[in-house]
Amino acid sequence: MTADEAAASAARGTVVLLPVGAFEQHGPGLPLATDQVRAEAVVERLADALGGAAVIGPGVPVGVSPHHAAFAGTVSLRPALFTAVVREYVESLAAHGWTRFLVVTGHGGNNAALGVLAQDLLRDRPDLEVAWAPVTAVARTAVGELETDEVTGHSGEAETSQMLHVAPHLVRRDRLAPGTTRLDEIEGFPRLGRSVPQPQVASAYDRLSGNGVLGDPRRATPEAGRQIVEEVVERLGSFVKEWLDL
Repeated sequence: MTADEAAASAARGTVVLLPVGAFEQHGPGLPLATDQVRAEAVVERLADALGGAAVIGPGVPVGVSPHHAAFAGTVSLRPALFTAVVREYVESLAAHGWTRFLVVTGHGGNNAALGVLAQDLLRDRPDLEVAWAPVTAVARTAVGELETDEVTGHSGEAETSQMLHVAPHLVRRDRLAPGTTRLDEIEGFPRLGRSVPQPQVASAYDRLSGNGVLGDPRRATPEAGRQIVEEVVERLGSFVKEWLDL
């Protein structure tokens, strides 16, 4: 967009979509930028679905990833710096008339920081409305049908399926390998049982998985990835439409 087009967009009351991700290990088969690639793919499809009701703002390709630091290539921002960057994006754009922002994160490690940011902005900038949503967690139905092991998640079936759908050229299919799939494979890690909500423990991923993978990415398929992405876009699209109506 040009500056003139941006001004017209803000005047129409569009929602700004901000894709944020991470630059961290994703096992032997997925690229370091997996989370940003997925977030941008979702945001692009969401903007298309919403038409003129949304615009895409600049992304934040590095997130909060200290738990992946033992693996080569990982880059991380401190939570305070990450939230400061996103806040500067929001307030810069707000100065030109935008008031609604939806941050779409491909990285679960950003969740806590984004929650803090939303609370701070609610206190400091009540004139703005800021929402945030993780990618994979929104697609509960499609992900639930795919992930069947006791332990799944990072670089596993769901993330790999999404990458096979949105960026298959970046997936090293011949290198996909299972990681931790059972709770008893994690030594010395306290838990209360699968049916009980777990206390949240900050833990390095090399303690959880030798290759950085939770689950078995060999089960991933492009079709499963398509279903996940479509569910995310549908749910977030419904949210934004209701948000604008309200």
